[in-house]
Amino acid sequence: MTEKSFSGAPDLFGMEAPTKRTNSKPEAAALCEVLKALKAHPAVVWCERMNSGAARVGGRFVRFGFVGCPDVLGMLRDGRLLGVEVKAPKGKLRPEQAVFLERVRAGGGVAFVARDCRDVMQALGPL
Repeated sequence: MTEKSFSGAPDLFGMEAPTKRTNSKPEAAALCEVLKALKAHPAVVWCERMNSGAARVGGRFVRFGFVGCPDVLGMLRDGRLLGVEVKAPKGKLRPEQAVFLERVRAGGGVAFVARDCRDVMQALGPL
């Protein structure tokens, strides 16, 4: 027997049925896809997710990462730095992110914006 849920409609026990889940975090889904593609690509030696932000730890306010830091940093087989900013389909690059990616490119590294695995293949070539 299949179960259908309708928003606001009560179930057999008088409880409101849950609404259908949607991906409210499309950038997180894109990040997952891009990281898998990068880790599988033969040109990439290593790549890691870079977290940035701030938090209160005990009584102290601690910042981690840095302004403009891309979502993924890594290294290519030829030794070049890899910087990838992951965005949701409608996401926009902030000015400080664009500046960082340009600095990587100016220094001889590879830096790009990726929304899915196709952007990885376009920037690094096919597997």
